[in-house]
Amino acid sequence: MGDVLAGFHAAWEFESDSVLIRYERGIRTPKLFQALGERRVPLEAVEGVTLTPGKRGTVVLRMEPRPGADPLMEAAAGQLKESSDPYRLVLPAERETLAEYYADELRCALTESGPAERHLVDAPKPPLSFKAYDGKASFDGSAVSFRWFWTGASSAKWKAGDQRFPVGELSGVEWRSPEVFEGHLRLLRRDAGPSPAQPDQDPAAVVFGLGYGPVHESLPFAAAVLAAVRTCEPVPAGIAPAARRDPADIAERIRHLGELHQAGLVTDEEFASKKAELLAEL
Repeated sequence: MGDVLAGFHAAWEFESDSVLIRYERGIRTPKLFQALGERRVPLEAVEGVTLTPGKRGTVVLRMEPRPGADPLMEAAAGQLKESSDPYRLVLPAERETLAEYYADELRCALTESGPAERHLVDAPKPPLSFKAYDGKASFDGSAVSFRWFWTGASSAKWKAGDQRFPVGELSGVEWRSPEVFEGHLRLLRRDAGPSPAQPDQDPAAVVFGLGYGPVHESLPFAAAVLAAVRTCEPVPAGIAPAARRDPADIAERIRHLGELHQAGLVTDEEFASKKAELLAEL
C-alpha cells in the first residue's frame, strides 16, 4: 500500500508485507512507545484487525498479533494497560472512514492465524539494563547479570552473590508489571529445582519498587531476553567464567556481609565462605 496513517502518539506506514509503526516522542506519549521508537510488524505476525469507538471523540484501529509472534507481547502476558498497547492506533473520530479503509485493506492482506512457531517481530536490541529495587539487571545479548544493591537486596541474595546467567541455561522469562502489586522479573532456568516462592528471596529474580523497574525499561529487557532464549541452543550450566570485579566494589560487599554477620543474619561459616568467594574474584 505504501501509505501513512498518522494518529495520536504513532503513525503506521503500510507496506506490501508489513506495517512500520513509528512512535512519537513527547510528554504525553506513553514512555513504552518512546522506548520502542519504531517497530516493523510483518503481516504474517497479525491475525486480525479491529476498528472500535474510542474515548472522547476518537476511534481505535488495532492489529491483533498472533500468539507467540511478538516477544514483547509474550513477555507482557496481557498485563499492559490499554493506553500502552503498541498495536493500537488512536485517531480522531472524523477519520473513521479512512481508518475503515485501511482496516479492510489489512484484512485482505492477512493470510495467517493461530499461534506462531517462532517470533516474527524483532525484540529490542541489547545491550540493555535497568535498575530494579534490589539490584541492577544487565543483558549483553549472551548472558543476563544481576548486581545486587546493598540497600535493597535480601540477605538470601547477598549470600548467593551477584549472578550471571548465560542465555543457553534459561528456558524463559517471567515478568510481572511494576504497575501492579509486587512486580518482578524472574529468569526461568533449565533443569533447575523449584524457585523460591518470593522473588525477593530468589537470586534468579529482581523485584520492582516505586521508580524502579518501570514498564518502559523492564518489559523491553524481558522481551529481548525471551527472544534470545527462543533462538539459543542450550549449553551446559556453569561453564562461563566469572568476570573480575572492581576491588572497591568487593570491599564494599565484604563490609556489608560483615554487617549481616553482626546482625545474626549470616552464620560464621556462611560469612567465612562468602568472604573467601568475594576475595577470589579480585
